[in-house]
Amino acid sequence: MELGGGRGRGRALQAGLREAVRVGRLGAGTQLPSSRELAADLGVSRGMVTDAYAQLTAEGYLTSRQGAGTWVADVRRGPAPRPGGDFAADDRGGPDDLRPGLPDLALFPRAAWSAAHRRVMTALPHRAFGYPDPRGLPELRAALAALLGRRRGVAAEPDQVMVTSGVAQAHTLLGLVLHARGQRTTAVEDPGSPEHTALLAATGLTAVPIPVDAEGLSVAALAAAGVRSAVVTPCHQFPSGVAYSAARRAALAGWARDCGGTVVEDDYDGDFRYDRQPVGALQGLAPEHVVYTGSASKSLAPGLRLGWLVGPRDVVAEAAERKRTMDLGHSVTEQAVLADFLASGAYDRQLRRCQRLYRARRDALVGALARYAPGGEVSGIAAGLHAIVTLPERYGPEPAFLAAAARAGVAVRPLSDYRTSPRPPDGGDDGRVRLVVGYAHLTPEAIARAVRLLVR
Repeated sequence: MELGGGRGRGRALQAGLREAVRVGRLGAGTQLPSSRELAADLGVSRGMVTDAYAQLTAEGYLTSRQGAGTWVADVRRGPAPRPGGDFAADDRGGPDDLRPGLPDLALFPRAAWSAAHRRVMTALPHRAFGYPDPRGLPELRAALAALLGRRRGVAAEPDQVMVTSGVAQAHTLLGLVLHARGQRTTAVEDPGSPEHTALLAATGLTAVPIPVDAEGLSVAALAAAGVRSAVVTPCHQFPSGVAYSAARRAALAGWARDCGGTVVEDDYDGDFRYDRQPVGALQGLAPEHVVYTGSASKSLAPGLRLGWLVGPRDVVAEAAERKRTMDLGHSVTEQAVLADFLASGAYDRQLRRCQRLYRARRDALVGALARYAPGGEVSGIAAGLHAIVTLPERYGPEPAFLAAAARAGVAVRPLSDYRTSPRPPDGGDDGRVRLVVGYAHLTPEAIARAVRLLVR
């Protein structure tokens, strides 16, 4: 880049970078050198480069975050997602996106939801539109207690149920309750959900990783860690897909009773089991020590922000007080519509519809891998909306494979992204590429296409 001399060098640097982004010489998502490195390469002051980066970030050509570097934005579609997340809408769900966590948003029952919305808007009294009970509408809490008892084996009365803005808020509220009770550490699964660690950190709790094996969380390691609470996914462990064994579930409940501890159960996709009836919630084994959390994000849509927690009455009361100061309660109309959905049977019909389609998509994933990547292995497919795919040795090593997948336009996440330990908890690492593949949001045809691109 020729900058010339004199006081116009800074403007020339900005113009050169701006033009490179506009015409695509610097592609969206490209990480730029640090200001120190670029200044040394161009023979200019570091302040000049810093000023140029700041100006182009303000104009939308670049995006940056303290400690994460400076990146080229996509000027055709708005700013590129920043490393470590952004406040923009979820960017998942493209035609070649195999990342987990997203249901098929096209399955949201718009007509039935709209009809229920009209019914409740007609029936709700004027007083219902005042500031709501932070625990949630009484009719929704009663309907949830009945649903969760019937489908998930949860033992609870309506006054033990609280409506939240999704599982994320439920975990945030519970983290605040535990912190207020003097706890500063909480156990999490390894491998496990990075979101759990982030949410706990936001409430002042440090996550302590505990290894997961073929039967579930190691209760022996949990006891040795000296913590008094744990966040777990026992019905379909995320991301491994393991269902906790009966012995491990009993041991975990026993640990909580013995130490007076609290287990936070994240039942993120418990309704979707394909080989037999869903495994009942852990909460039923120890209702006085397990706080159950779930949501309508996978069964209806995450944009509704409808979730719930079920726990001992003292925990619910403390969480409700936290929610009162946080947001004064959840949307009355959305709660009333969900209550109508549950009472009318529309929610059960939606679950049956999703389960049928998601099972077909799981089968499509297994078939596509058998066709395009013979010798690969698929595990964790008895339930849920994702699977663990282990590719044959010829596709390694993992960094090179991930780089090739990105060049092919296929978005994937490796199992290693979900581990805290550098090696698998069981100590075995054969160097094969292991991916956490989401399939619920893609049609069978799209799944086959993405897998074909991936293994090519």
